[in-house]
Amino acid sequence: MPGMWWVVGAVVVVVLVSAYLAWTAARVDRLHHRVESAARALDAHLLRRAAAAAVLAEERYAVELYAISRIALDAEGDERMAAENDLTRHLRLSPLDPEDPAAGAVIGASRRLGLARQVHTDLVRDALSVRRRPLVRLCRMARRHECPRYFDIDDPTLSTRPGLSVG
Repeated sequence: MPGMWWVVGAVVVVVLVSAYLAWTAARVDRLHHRVESAARALDAHLLRRAAAAAVLAEERYAVELYAISRIALDAEGDERMAAENDLTRHLRLSPLDPEDPAAGAVIGASRRLGLARQVHTDLVRDALSVRRRPLVRLCRMARRHECPRYFDIDDPTLSTRPGLSVG
């Protein structure tokens, strides 16, 4: 029965390779689903910040800030990054007192947006890294998923003292 050990060995190798391929495919799927979830969370935080900035603008009668906030709320696609960066730059130039509830809401929304942006960036980096692996490309494991893209905006962190801008 010496020939039987080769068959058993071949079966074990096939099972191990199959398990590794299944695990890798599941990881690729899981990473892409996490990127999609992070993108939805990032979008929600962008909307919350723009809405909070619009409320702040209404309270201060700041027409320019209101217009920039509305543009950020309504922007889609490639325009979105530019609109969000404009809003960030304008908010940095505005004195924000954390004691003011409307300004505090903008500051808090900006902090949460910064965290959501970082999580999204990390997940996109990981997904792109996995997609570049030779085995993933050879077996086309990522073909069901759109290639993830970074959402490149300035750091949305704002000043927490009145009259002080971060920049």
